[in-house]
Amino acid sequence: MALVPAVSSPSSSPAASSSPAAPSSPAASTSPVAPSSPAASTSPVAHVVRPGETVAGIAAEHGVRAADLRNWNGLGSYTRPRPDGMLRLHTPRAPIPDFRTRTETVTAREANGDPARECPVPVTDLRRIWVRYIDFQGRVHNGSLIMHRSLVLPTQKAFAQLYRWRFPIMVMQPASVNMPGLTDRSVLTGGYECRFVAGTTKWSQHSYGRAVDVNPRQNPMIRGDYLDPPNTEWWLNRSRYAVGMVHEGGAVEAFTRQGFAWGGRWNSLKDYMHFSTTNL
Repeated sequence: MALVPAVSSPSSSPAASSSPAAPSSPAASTSPVAPSSPAASTSPVAHVVRPGETVAGIAAEHGVRAADLRNWNGLGSYTRPRPDGMLRLHTPRAPIPDFRTRTETVTAREANGDPARECPVPVTDLRRIWVRYIDFQGRVHNGSLIMHRSLVLPTQKAFAQLYRWRFPIMVMQPASVNMPGLTDRSVLTGGYECRFVAGTTKWSQHSYGRAVDVNPRQNPMIRGDYLDPPNTEWWLNRSRYAVGMVHEGGAVEAFTRQGFAWGGRWNSLKDYMHFSTTNL
């Protein structure tokens, strides 16, 4: 059964999964959590945490015991969950396992597709980082992203914190395992990618393995009238707390505590998905 999180109205703690072709709005979504708009009529079986909420308050809102809510989500003695986290409102099929992570080297073909491709960072400076994460259906996966070797520990710590906060990630590589049939790669949470900044011949910080994009569809980039990914207008209302969205005081802090800067704080544009150690 798909988790249908409770979300706020428009006015108002890591491996991988993603959805097929991206929808134009939550109401038309084919992602695991559907619909994710306030119009949803299905009784929620998960709750997206908003600022100021407590375990006791969430439990009372949904008519469950606070002790059960802690147990179902492996919260221990937590009384105030982190905003942006997604809490189950029912008994899971299996307990949530502990976070796991590991690293491995990568080949030029694995990193860049074409071994002969010229990129700004030698492949010997890159590492694949495996992390355990929770997807939008509340399922646990093993996903991976490639980062610069100097950022292995900060990246592992950031994803460990997201996992502890029960923040859901739509999909990570290998997508063929975590979401077979995926056709829209723009929904992937990932790091290194040898490419230019869109519309320029300047290397992106992703090309150096120094940036991470988290849930791009739920956290789009907007510059003027340019929106990436396209058809993500619904998520531009950042007062919403919907599954997969990141906010100040919530999932954003998992990265900023580890030395990453957040593109949602920029003035010239807003890149809500983007975290980098260079603030670029």
